[in-house]
Amino acid sequence: MILADFLPATPDRSWQLARQIGINHAICKCAPELTGLPAPDDLQALRTIRDRFADGGFTLIGLEGDEFDMQRIKLGLPGRDEDIGRYQTMLRNMGELGIGLLCYNFMATIGWYRTDPRVPARGGAVTNRFRVAALDPTPVAPELRVTEGRLWENYEYFITRVLPVAEEAGVRMGLHPDDPPVSPLRGVGRILTSADALARALSLSDSPAHGLTFCQATIRAMGEDAAAAARRFADRIAFVHFRDITGTREDFTETFHDNGPTDMPAMLKLYHELGFRGPIRVDHVPSLAGEEDLPHGYAVLGRLFATGYMKGILDAHRIPHV
Repeated sequence: MILADFLPATPDRSWQLARQIGINHAICKCAPELTGLPAPDDLQALRTIRDRFADGGFTLIGLEGDEFDMQRIKLGLPGRDEDIGRYQTMLRNMGELGIGLLCYNFMATIGWYRTDPRVPARGGAVTNRFRVAALDPTPVAPELRVTEGRLWENYEYFITRVLPVAEEAGVRMGLHPDDPPVSPLRGVGRILTSADALARALSLSDSPAHGLTFCQATIRAMGEDAAAAARRFADRIAFVHFRDITGTREDFTETFHDNGPTDMPAMLKLYHELGFRGPIRVDHVPSLAGEEDLPHGYAVLGRLFATGYMKGILDAHRIPHV
């Protein structure tokens, strides 16, 4: 397996700590609001970021998230063909620069979402929670809403146009399920909320570029058996997000990696047995002492603990990793 970390496009303490714990591969969101550079459909901007990582001792192995505004694509609005053209250019740029993974989602208007971003966890750490009962009941503006049926149409329109380019460029696209897997969310339909829905999305093409980001905690939030789902999608898993939750889709809390209900050692062993050899990273960690005010889910110390835990499991099972 390829151990990676989700790192910003500009060197900071997280880069230094990641290298110190033996991480050599980076995943990055390269959206302009985060980088101060043009979006990755600009070849030179993406080259600058890739080379910056290389200078820091990392291979930039993948991009993750919306790299520019995807609303016209997801809502099916005028101008989406222009945006799809930009997406195709981005994929070609990724291929030219040797960046072989794109983790993407199809959550319209509202991305990954929590109602309670500061929940006490073990020893005073801070984690996050989602509760349907705590949702703001006010729907978003009408022009920002979309039905599930329309969203399926928009997804098929998008994916059938970008996959041939991804395949030609040698980029594997990993579809991330909806987090939380609840529909509608403040009036916005969501479609990737079950294992059957993921299977439906993957059935739209058998291209080798059409893969899945297996976010095991989101799969669990769906009420699915994560191990059974991993077996079901074994040949389509492009990327793994390693995390855990307690609860149900209507009310769940993110946990430390070592004290949730999922058998985490068994999951890592299963990925290996299924032949997964791609990138894996820890995801959505609690914030530890001194980092309580950092963005929830992405504090540095929690990632260090979770990565060390994951590396220990891999070594105990003698699972090769780089």
